[in-house]
Amino acid sequence: MSDSRLISPVLIGGAIILMLGFAIRASFGVFQIPIAAEFGWPRAEFSLAIAIQNLAWGIGQPIFGALAERFGDRRAITLGALMYAAGLVMSAFATAPWQHDLLEILVGFGIAGTGFGVILAVVGRAASAENRSLALGIATAAGSAGQVFGAPLAEALLAYFPWQTVFVMFAGVILLALFALPMLRGPARAAPAANEESMGDVVSRALRDPSFILIFLGFFSCGYQLAFITAHFPAMITEMCGAVPPGSMLAALGIETQSALGAFAIAVIGLANIVGTIFAGWAGKRWSKKYLLALIYLLRTIAAASFILLPITPGSVLIFSLVMGALWLATVPLTSGLVADLYGLRYMGTLYGVVFFSHQLGAFLGVWLGGRLYDIAGDYTLVWWVGVGVGAFSALVHLPVRDRPAALQPA
Repeated sequence: MSDSRLISPVLIGGAIILMLGFAIRASFGVFQIPIAAEFGWPRAEFSLAIAIQNLAWGIGQPIFGALAERFGDRRAITLGALMYAAGLVMSAFATAPWQHDLLEILVGFGIAGTGFGVILAVVGRAASAENRSLALGIATAAGSAGQVFGAPLAEALLAYFPWQTVFVMFAGVILLALFALPMLRGPARAAPAANEESMGDVVSRALRDPSFILIFLGFFSCGYQLAFITAHFPAMITEMCGAVPPGSMLAALGIETQSALGAFAIAVIGLANIVGTIFAGWAGKRWSKKYLLALIYLLRTIAAASFILLPITPGSVLIFSLVMGALWLATVPLTSGLVADLYGLRYMGTLYGVVFFSHQLGAFLGVWLGGRLYDIAGDYTLVWWVGVGVGAFSALVHLPVRDRPAALQPA
């Protein structure tokens, strides 16, 4: 049976795992300049490694969803944490671009095993129908809580340790997630009824559903925008933002350089997203999820276009980070909730994993294209405008999505 409480041990345990995993994932952009500087690489080299990480995460998400549904959630999460840690440790000893590319596949699968697809399915099954949307929002917001301290922690550690040592430290952090596993004792899956659809039948039916395809396409821009900003925004601010004024509030906080401002911006995004994602989860049980998604993508498009059209200053960076942060992962509880509304909870992890693959295709393109176009054009302006365009596309494609199970539609 589901838990009638909103704050349950399952929600707390899932939130801890997401927080630790996303603290590390959100920090990779901070390593762009140190790694490129040490090896003399163009920006596209480490960008490709992070892009491959995002693609592997997308490929691994439905795989880990299916593993969790076949062998158990905790076993799938344990495998993910071990792969995450192993990839980080071995990356610390990598000295060639192709080595980072291969090892980031391992890291990407590790993120999949400890990320949204598996955890949200556990939280969704454990929560009551009344609390499900808000519980998914709280769990998603936990990832942002990790983002609040992940990038600044990496920036602080890099002041004292080489990046290789920081990677090893972060491998130890992700293994701490295993201590939260005993809390993930959600309701057991009911034995399938004789006439119940198999996983293959449900996935096949979803792939033939135009609404599922539109959700799949719409999630692409979310991945593009979020991954690009996570991987490149710290470097973009370092190179394109005006200086932090001496005596300003930022300087009083110890943020005196554009590099420190870049890491702080990622933290601000994460902090604002805690509020935005919980609000999205709350709103999702009151209003149409598809219209909320269309509104979020529209607001992202307006915010991104305004940011690049105006002079980039410390003030504009903070304003953009607050606005974008409020919209950052707000799409996740709404998208996962929409999938659950349409197809039920039994194979939610697998179906959300399929949708999430589109998200990670966008992430791959955003990160890789960010580095490639930077090397060609010398700045991030062009690739930023591509992100504005795909955001507008996602705002439009969610409008015709069906938001009720087909069986409930009028004949």
